[in-house]
Amino acid sequence: MGEKRALSECHFIVFANEKGGSGKSTTAVHTAVALTVEGRKVAVLDLDARQRTTTRYLENREATAQRLGIDLPTPKYLVNEADNLVGFERDLDLLCQDAEFIVIDTPGRDDQLARISAARADTLVTPINDSFIDLDLIGQVDPETYKVTRPSFYAEIVWEARKGKAQSGGEVDWVVLRNRLQHIAARNMQRMGSALNELSRRVGFRVIPGLGERVIYRELFPSGLTLLDIDHFEEIGISHVAARQELRAMISGLQLPGDETTQDMFATA
Repeated sequence: MGEKRALSECHFIVFANEKGGSGKSTTAVHTAVALTVEGRKVAVLDLDARQRTTTRYLENREATAQRLGIDLPTPKYLVNEADNLVGFERDLDLLCQDAEFIVIDTPGRDDQLARISAARADTLVTPINDSFIDLDLIGQVDPETYKVTRPSFYAEIVWEARKGKAQSGGEVDWVVLRNRLQHIAARNMQRMGSALNELSRRVGFRVIPGLGERVIYRELFPSGLTLLDIDHFEEIGISHVAARQELRAMISGLQLPGDETTQDMFATA
C-alpha cells in the first residue's frame, strides 16, 4: 500500500442524475476502469445499495478475470451498505487512503447522500440522454421556440452545492454528458444542442459528448468488460473500435488532473 492520502487530496468524480436510464452507471464504470488501466489509483463508491449496478458490473469483471485467467485492471470498490452519513464518511476515509480518484455513483433519485456527494465533487458528471425529457431535469424549454425559459430544480441543487464548495475554497467542474447521441444529423439533436449550449452559459456547466447508442454497452455488463478490453472480445468490428474512441474522447473531455501521457492517450485513438 502506498502513502495514505487525506480526503482533501483525492479528486472526487461524482456521477449524478435524479432520472434513471441515462447511462450513469455505465459511464461511471467505464471512467473508473479507463483511469485504472492507465495506472491511476482509483476507488469506486456505489451509493445505490438497492440496485448495486456499478458494484455488480465490477464483480462481473473480477469473475471474468478469474474464469479466463487474464489480467483485467479493476478499481477498488465498496457499496455504502449503511446508507447513512456515518457509513458514507467511513467509506470515503477507507477508499481515499491509497487512491488518487474516487468515483461516486449516486442513485437515480433524489437522495441525501447524492446531494452531499455533489457538494464534495471536484468533477460533477450529469449524463443525460439526448432528449428534451432528460433536458427538463436541468432546464425548462419553451414548446414553440425551444428556447430555455428557466433552470430546473436539479440545476438549483447543483448551484447550492457549488456555493458550499466555494465557501471552503474549492470549485465544482460541472460536466453534462450527452449520452446516446444518434449517429445521423437530426433536427431534434440540433435543437437539443442549442438548448444545452444556451443553458450552459446561464447555469455554468460544460457539455461534452458521452457514449453513443450502441448495443455493445448492454452486452458487456455480464462479463464486466469495457471498450478498453477489446483485445479480449471474441469478435471485433468497426463499431467496437468507434465505441472505444467515443470512450477515449469522453475521458479526455472530462479534463481530469493527470500527466500529459495519460491525457494524450485518451485524446488519440
